[in-house]
Amino acid sequence: MATISAGSAPPKLEKKPVKFSNLLLGAGLNMFEVTTLGQPLEVVKTTMAANRTISFGGALSQVWGRGGVKGYYQGLIPWAWIEASTKGAVLLFVASEAEYYAKSFGASDFVGGISGGMAGGVAQAYATMGFCTCMKTVEITKHKIAAQGVKPPGTFETFMEIWRKEGIRGINRGVNAVAIRQTTNWGSRFGLSRLAETGIRRVSGKEDGQKLGSLEKILASGLGGGLSAWNQPIEVIRVEMQSKTEDPNRPKNLTVGKTLKYIYSNNGIRGLYRGVAPRIGLGVWQTICMVALGDMAKEAVEKLTGEKVTAKH
Repeated sequence: MATISAGSAPPKLEKKPVKFSNLLLGAGLNMFEVTTLGQPLEVVKTTMAANRTISFGGALSQVWGRGGVKGYYQGLIPWAWIEASTKGAVLLFVASEAEYYAKSFGASDFVGGISGGMAGGVAQAYATMGFCTCMKTVEITKHKIAAQGVKPPGTFETFMEIWRKEGIRGINRGVNAVAIRQTTNWGSRFGLSRLAETGIRRVSGKEDGQKLGSLEKILASGLGGGLSAWNQPIEVIRVEMQSKTEDPNRPKNLTVGKTLKYIYSNNGIRGLYRGVAPRIGLGVWQTICMVALGDMAKEAVEKLTGEKVTAKH
């Protein structure tokens, strides 16, 4: 039976200073995520959520028909890039700070991870994601206008049209649904990833403060990201609230509650889970980028700048 000496106590939790390099790191990781697999998975997921009768294969064909490979990157420039370059910095900064304060009050890694993720998700939604997410969804769903024989307006023309008609509320339509999605997204992703890390530590005998290897971190993040797709109904609600779909039966001035009732009455419980397969893939990829690669990149930056890594956020 292994014994733990007095000198093998867990490392003391220390508050790290806020650094500009961490903000740049968060933005860079999110730009990498969205430009690689992120946007194609986002487009397929949104297409299925907005067209709740088509299959995964049908969504792939529909997206390809909108421009081949370019169809999978619809909405990437400028909206997804604007969103990625800002929300990544917000997430990494707010989540790290919130996780630290939660742990300083005695929270476990699991509870600290959930707290950090939820705080980071809410900050993302209201600080930067509202109008970007709305405009991405408009870009992806406005092909329905073209199907009616009308040439759809350009990106910025669409933005200005919404601004003139509805102002700030119009371009932030569905922001409350985005906030609910983000707080449950990142609360789940960080929390479940930290829980998976704890399990991996127990299995591998690293419960005495040893760091996990890169592959172990990626495995933990993949599990956390995939399992976090449980909240797909709020994502389908968000897409419907922001969609350019014209349906005379759809209620005006949609709220989260009205949209839930509308989707359920038309498509049942399965409609609320449309797009869950690409969403699982997206969740895995985003969490690997922002949790596993985020942790590893922060440690690498600290080593390069000559700072000792004293605590794990």
